[in-house]
Amino acid sequence: MKSMIKTALVGALMLAGSSYAYADCGISKGRVSIVGNEFPAIQTVGKGAMACATDSVEVKANLTADHQKINVQGMSNNPAEYTSAIVANSSIVALMNEDVIRPLDDLVEKHGGKLKSNQLITIDGKVMAVAFMANAQHLVYRKDILEKAGIAPPKTYEEMLAGAKKIKDMGLLEYPLGGPYKAGWNLAQEFNNMYIGYGGEFFEPGTAKVSINNEQGVKALEMMKALSEYMNPDYLTHDSNATSAEWKAGNVAMMHMWGSRVGPLRDTEGSSKEVSENTAIDAPLTVGGGSVPATTLWWDGFTVAKNISDEDAEATFIALTKAIDPSMLNDETSPQAVWLIDGYKPTPAAEGVFKTAGMGAKPYPMRPFQGLLHTALGAEIADFMTGKESAEKTLADVEAAYTAAATEKGFLK
Repeated sequence: MKSMIKTALVGALMLAGSSYAYADCGISKGRVSIVGNEFPAIQTVGKGAMACATDSVEVKANLTADHQKINVQGMSNNPAEYTSAIVANSSIVALMNEDVIRPLDDLVEKHGGKLKSNQLITIDGKVMAVAFMANAQHLVYRKDILEKAGIAPPKTYEEMLAGAKKIKDMGLLEYPLGGPYKAGWNLAQEFNNMYIGYGGEFFEPGTAKVSINNEQGVKALEMMKALSEYMNPDYLTHDSNATSAEWKAGNVAMMHMWGSRVGPLRDTEGSSKEVSENTAIDAPLTVGGGSVPATTLWWDGFTVAKNISDEDAEATFIALTKAIDPSMLNDETSPQAVWLIDGYKPTPAAEGVFKTAGMGAKPYPMRPFQGLLHTALGAEIADFMTGKESAEKTLADVEAAYTAAATEKGFLK
């Protein structure tokens, strides 16, 4: 998985600038219903698929931050409500565990001639998704504020903390740090990043037995808590959208943020010229003296539902393949993501994601039981962040919640 993502990133850098115009989608009839996240790159893909709608082809998209709460259920009915879920490393696992998506090998052979090999997400020998972009969290900072404070862009979380203290002490910003720390999925992901940075392993080798209640786990929580002291007091309600809004309002000087969000952060819409022109990016941070960055590499791509007709499956695959046709790349769409699409030329907004890959960042694990741990982390960590529990008690609660869920699913006996 790590090799696939890094190869894809390198390949994206090397691709030539060829493009070709959309042809007729070539769908005679069918139903296409897409569920996915709502950030700009996904919205662009959704619009591209919807361009295939005709009198005999229905195409609709439900793009929402709550996509992971509804995609499994929405694909479990027969026929499925959604014919495709746009997913990433983590979210495809739940769909596979519930057996609601189909292998795509036959559709790739019939309609995927223009797809690149590094776009085909192959699991147990079968193509289960088509990737169209890479992503990662990395440093975003305000050049002007750091210059006023006399500090360099941080390379470590320890340096970020020291810089935040100086910025606050100088009265430049009251809450100089930000991040997608919303209780639930986002908060769990911040722990995953930090735990990896400290060198932690999530499970005992070769097993599904969780192993996070350890020194690395405690240090990860303590660093997250220390960072939160310089964040808006409502940080546990801030997902990527809310955090981006805080940035565009000029309230934040430094944060780890998704590369797919950088383009909009540099846009003056809803912001000021001062903020947009001083929004800079750099490599992800390390922590605790480690060399592996405290972040993860990701891909985003589309799947096709299992519980739909072959006609709807074919229509869905064709529409989404057309949506990621090279002709979709232009001055507006290219900065939205690190596209794994023929003709993509990396923009300045992609620099952080490429630096992340170059530092040897680990991909988000695609173990079938990783999602259960992610859910347990998201449900329990807020108790530590709000001072209700110690780090050790919180991690013990996480392990207990995960163990119960993994036992129920048959991953543990």
